[in-house]
Amino acid sequence: MYKILISGYYGFNNIGDESILRAVIASLKLKLPDIDITVLSKNPESTAERYQVKSVNRKSISAILNAVRECDLLISGGGSLLQDVTSKRSILYYLLIMWLGILLRKKVFIYSQGIGPIVSKLNRRLTAWTLRRADGIVVRDKASKELLVEIGLPSQKIYVTTDPVLRIPKADLKKGQQILEKEGITLDKNKITVGFAIRERKINSCFVNELCTSIRRLIAEKDAQIVLIPFHYSEDMAVIDEIEKRLSGEVGCVKHKYLTEEMMSIIGNMDVLVGVRLHSIIHAAVMDIPIIAISYDPKINSFMHSIDMKAMSSIYDFKSDFFIEEFEKTIKNQEEIRMRVRKSMKELLMKLDTNEELILAIMENRKERPPIS
Repeated sequence: MYKILISGYYGFNNIGDESILRAVIASLKLKLPDIDITVLSKNPESTAERYQVKSVNRKSISAILNAVRECDLLISGGGSLLQDVTSKRSILYYLLIMWLGILLRKKVFIYSQGIGPIVSKLNRRLTAWTLRRADGIVVRDKASKELLVEIGLPSQKIYVTTDPVLRIPKADLKKGQQILEKEGITLDKNKITVGFAIRERKINSCFVNELCTSIRRLIAEKDAQIVLIPFHYSEDMAVIDEIEKRLSGEVGCVKHKYLTEEMMSIIGNMDVLVGVRLHSIIHAAVMDIPIIAISYDPKINSFMHSIDMKAMSSIYDFKSDFFIEEFEKTIKNQEEIRMRVRKSMKELLMKLDTNEELILAIMENRKERPPIS
């Protein structure tokens, strides 16, 4: 039996990262024989119950040390773990977990991860030092590979795939309809339903002002039904509450936490998804929903490029007039957009097996790690 330990941003009720974990666990169990999985989590009890794996507290030094010591393979997996823009310290945490694996001579694998931005010169050096000693590196986009090559890793060591969440099957739409009803949102088949998955910590920003103007125009000019959807519940509810307050009950709001399949079904009931959160965009792509992406991070642009599309703007230059124009083009060309995304998705999904193929090769060749230089 192979013992696999997974490190990531898990147990925080972030739908994007929880979707990644669900996809990674499902793929590992399907593709690899006789494995035992443990996950580092903020909420080990919930993670263990939800995914039917073992789980330990990601903040307990002793629990982490024991988990690394007992594993055969350490996976640093999914999401944007190695970056120092949204947090200066988190990159050191994830590198430290990998350093423990290296010091204890465990196999270390980077699983379809988005790398960067990494601004600090020290963090760049530490990342390069650590990943040079990894047994396998798979990133989710070309930009991540380019960054790793830039900081000194050999190009031939890095494989490019896509985000693991693309593997999650389409959800039954009835579940999402039931959830929306419980949230007090009755879908009107005679109206265009537009979902908004917004990431913005400054609730009085120019972006929020322009966004509220855009939503008012969608309601007044397009007779649209608006649904606000939180993807990182603890972070997104503040801006959702602010938009709801400004628009005086003219919008519907999802105000409770939901699991991956439930959120996938909610997204599937939209006619258009306006997304700032990366995994809201990925959920929409899986559910065959036309997307208008607004970028706050290069990972949004990278994913949109991978499905042969572009983000309409960033949160910093978002304008209502431009948005309405983009919305009209999206509605007019929705079938062409769907066909383009479907074609790209098929190509991307074929690449994801690279992770399990490399892991199997690594585990079947259990050579001792050479001394650290």
